Amino acid sequence: MKHSTRWLGTAGALAAASALVLSGCSTGGSGGSGGGSDSGSASSTPVTLQLQWVAQAQFAGYYAALDQGYYKDEGLDVTIQEGGPDIVPQDVLASGDVDYAISWVPKVLGSIEQGANITDVAQIFERSATTQISFKDKGITKPADLKGKNVGSWGFGNEWELFAGMQKAGVQVGDINLVQQAFDMTGFLSGDIDAAQAMTYNEYAQVLESKNPATGKLYQPDELNVINWNDVGTAMLQDAIWANADKLASDKDYADTTVKFIKASIKGWIYAADHPEDAAKIVTAAGSTLGQSHQLWMTNEVSKLIFPSTNGVGLIDETAWKNTVDIAMNTKNETGATIITKDPPKTAYSNTYVQKALDELTKEGVDVKGAGWKPIDVTLNAGGN
Repeated sequence: MKHSTRWLGTAGALAAASALVLSGCSTGGSGGSGGGSDSGSASSTPVTLQLQWVAQAQFAGYYAALDQGYYKDEGLDVTIQEGGPDIVPQDVLASGDVDYAISWVPKVLGSIEQGANITDVAQIFERSATTQISFKDKGITKPADLKGKNVGSWGFGNEWELFAGMQKAGVQVGDINLVQQAFDMTGFLSGDIDAAQAMTYNEYAQVLESKNPATGKLYQPDELNVINWNDVGTAMLQDAIWANADKLASDKDYADTTVKFIKASIKGWIYAADHPEDAAKIVTAAGSTLGQSHQLWMTNEVSKLIFPSTNGVGLIDETAWKNTVDIAMNTKNETGATIITKDPPKTAYSNTYVQKALDELTKEGVDVKGAGWKPIDVTLNAGGN
C-alpha cells in the first residue's frame, strides 16, 4: 500500500523521526487506560481532553499529537481521558472537570439549551460517518424503503440523521419497527434488523470482518446497500473540539491555550492521515483493544471525514452548522420531541481560535487542507485482527 505524500511542511523532520519512536513503545499513551500525558517541563500548561468513547482510531489525531510531541512543542502537558457509555463529555467539560472535550454537535446542542455554556472551537470532522446498511436482498436503497422494516438505532443521540432522512422522504418513526440496536452488529448479522446503524469507520467494518455462512468467506461490500446521510442531505456535524465559553471570554491564557491545543491537534490529524499504519499502532499502544486491521481501517476512514478539507481542518462551515441546527429543531423522535426548541446562542460555535491556529500552521508551511491526500486500501481480516 502506498502512503500519501507528506504534507506537514516544516514539521517533516518530526514525521521522519517518528519511525524511531514507533520501533519501540509509544512515548505518549499509557497502556490500558488510554490516557497518557506529555512529559512537559515545569512551565508546561496542563491540559485534559475528554474523549466521547474509549481509546480507538476515531481519536487518532489526538493520540498522534501526544505521541509525536506536537502538544509539547506548544508548551502543553496534555492528558487524554477516555470516555464510555456513562460519560457525557460536554457535561464533564461544563462542570469544569476537564479543559476540552470531543463530542457530536447535535448532542451538545441539547446540552447547551439545558444550560451548558460551551463552544465548538474546531469542527474536526467535516463529514458525517453515520450510515444505515442492509443486505441487498432487503431491497433498501433509500430512506423511503425503510417503511415497514426493522430499523436499528443505538439511540443516545445517534438517531437524528436517520430520523431526519426518513422524515425528508415522508417516512415517520411510527412507520418503521424501531429496534434498539446494541453497539455491535450482532442483531444485523442474525437477521433481526433489516437496516442497521453503522459508522463507516467501525460497525460497517465489523460486518466485512464477519464470515458469510452462505459462502464461507468474509462479507463483501457488494453484498450490502448503504444509505449515506451525506448523500441524502441530512448529515449532521459530528466530532468537534469543545471549550468552556466563560473561560474563553474571561481568561486570556485559556484562550491562548485553546489556539495552541487546536494547532497541535490539527498537526496530529495530518500525521494520522499521512501515516495511517503508524497512527494505528500509536492508538493501540495507548490502550485500544481493537485488532490491527480494524484499527487501520478506522484510521483511514476517519481521515476521509477530514481530508481533503474545504477551508482548512477544523474551520466551522456556516451552512453545515445551520443544517445541523435546522435538523435539531425540526426532526422529531418517537416521542415527538426535538433535540432543541430554539436557535442556540452565538457562543455555541466560534471560528476565532481555529482560524488563528490555521494561520500559524500555514505560516509554518503546513498544508491545512490536504487537497492532494488520498486514502490507502485496507484489507480487513476476520474479526478485525
